[in-house]
Amino acid sequence: MISFHAPEQDSSRFRWRVLVAGVFALVCFLLLASRFYYLQVQKFDYFHTRAEDNRIALLPIVPNRGTIVDRNGVVLARNYAAYTLEITPARTNGLEETIEALNQVVPIDARDRRRFRKLLEESRSFESVPIRNRLSDEEVARFVAQRYRFPGVDVQARLFRDYPLGASASHVVGYIGRINQRDLERIEERDDAANYRGSDHIGKSGLELSYEAELHGTTGFEQVEVNAGGRAVRRLSSTPAVTGSDLELNLDMELQKIAETAFGDRRGALVAIDPSTGGVLALVSAPSFDPNLFVDGISTQDWKGLNDSPDHPLLNRAIYSAYPPGSTFKPFMALAGLTTGKRTPSQAIADPGYFNFAGHRFMDDKIGGHGTVDLHKSIVVSCNTYYYQLANDLGIDGIANFMSQLGLGSRTELDLPGEAEGVLPSPAWKRKRFRKPEQQRWYGGDTISVGIGQGYNAYTPLQMANATAALVNGGKVFRPHLVRHVIDSRTGEKRVVEPEPVREIALKPEHVAAVRRAMVEVNKVGTGSRAFAGAPYESGGKTGTAQVYSLKGSKYVEGRVRERLRDHSWFIAYAPADKPKIALAVLVENGGFGSQSAAPIARQVIDYHLLGKRPNQPAPEDVDAVENAD
Repeated sequence: MISFHAPEQDSSRFRWRVLVAGVFALVCFLLLASRFYYLQVQKFDYFHTRAEDNRIALLPIVPNRGTIVDRNGVVLARNYAAYTLEITPARTNGLEETIEALNQVVPIDARDRRRFRKLLEESRSFESVPIRNRLSDEEVARFVAQRYRFPGVDVQARLFRDYPLGASASHVVGYIGRINQRDLERIEERDDAANYRGSDHIGKSGLELSYEAELHGTTGFEQVEVNAGGRAVRRLSSTPAVTGSDLELNLDMELQKIAETAFGDRRGALVAIDPSTGGVLALVSAPSFDPNLFVDGISTQDWKGLNDSPDHPLLNRAIYSAYPPGSTFKPFMALAGLTTGKRTPSQAIADPGYFNFAGHRFMDDKIGGHGTVDLHKSIVVSCNTYYYQLANDLGIDGIANFMSQLGLGSRTELDLPGEAEGVLPSPAWKRKRFRKPEQQRWYGGDTISVGIGQGYNAYTPLQMANATAALVNGGKVFRPHLVRHVIDSRTGEKRVVEPEPVREIALKPEHVAAVRRAMVEVNKVGTGSRAFAGAPYESGGKTGTAQVYSLKGSKYVEGRVRERLRDHSWFIAYAPADKPKIALAVLVENGGFGSQSAAPIARQVIDYHLLGKRPNQPAPEDVDAVENAD
């Protein structure tokens, strides 16, 4: 059946449809307009910044690291330029294919590839990443001739860190190494991440670590326009980097080398200080290591050799290892006795060769004793009995209170990282050190042993040298420091690292003079006389011998004891006697008596410092010193 619609109805339906479509189009238009307004007006700043970020990149300009020189300008750490082969991943036609093809032109070993992968993860695609360092001229020429084959690969000149003296003073200078995750966390903690953009290396030990902020410098930036592929197409602006400051040390490298040579192949440490300023003239830890091995990442083989060595060449014995001081403790004990009024220079004891305390007999080294002994003689002949009695009179609190003023048993705050505290024993220390109540108790016998530098005493060679310097300068305790000038690389202006007195001990000049006279006599007729025989200057010293393990009543015979269990050899000294220019402490591990190994080393060092005399071989061990030992 055919239906018929009125023309008015069709027209009305059509208008209604047009109206609905118009409203729909209007709503869509309004939505688009509002979105357009939101994006173009309200979010303009945000999207403009995003667009600029995509178009413009900031490339870091790594600053040149500051150099390190000794007091005479001898270079200990420097930079040098060398060619590197670098890849910009975004510009290559396939990264893996490029590396494989490059390997046919310039050798790229597995270690280079591992380092490249690690650097690649930390970089952006438009940054070039080194894949081979220190290209030879021949390798550069070979690559340049075939450069057309390698888009995105180029040769760049870069600066590298170099330690021209190798192992000499390496424990002082330290080394730099590649930045790892722990370094990154430290950098972010001090809000310095922007300054390390583009930097691959950071100070890891020694002065390279402790003066990182001064040596690194300030990173510059280059603003470049990049295309959609991340490729830089135009440089917009540039802020140059600021070279790091240079360090000038108190260290005298010639003196340092003399001291290092004097050790030969022996293990130990030496610290020499200017007693008038606290400036460190030499700091030796033997054996040493070559810091150049660490700059680009040490190989597994080299690391294993250093880490597994029984001589522990990476250990800084001068500041980290603490040893019983033996009889080198006696001059400080003597000064404590005079200062506290427990002794006078003329007050003497009768030494029968032992000291009875609480039913226990503490023996002197000399059977039958030294006879009548006053303070002067007690130091010259190193009489144990005198110091057993003095320790008993002072008491452990009296000893600890005086020695703490000299800085023994606490960090000196030397400008090197990793310094140990050592042990200045006291009842409080023992309670803290041990857990069991019977171990925490302080016994009177503990005090007697402490009086001759044994027992729980343990000090670093640095602490002993600094205490010796304080003794001979009349009681001024300086903070020892290696750096004496920080030099601005732009202006050349030198910032002086002023001598920093930590405290001044109230010592009477006549007491200091009494102890110094006795130490001078040690080097004239006492246990240091063989080492300083014929010296054209007057010096003061004191030998010391520290037990490594107890023989439990047996007599110590060096030849019957394994080398690693033999006594440590100590010597403290200063010179010249009237106006000391140098105070030092020498420690030779398992070197036997102090007069046997340590004193001959001190003689060579002082000879050079005062006379410029250069020995041509390591300090010889005085095997006959056994008869005149301490």
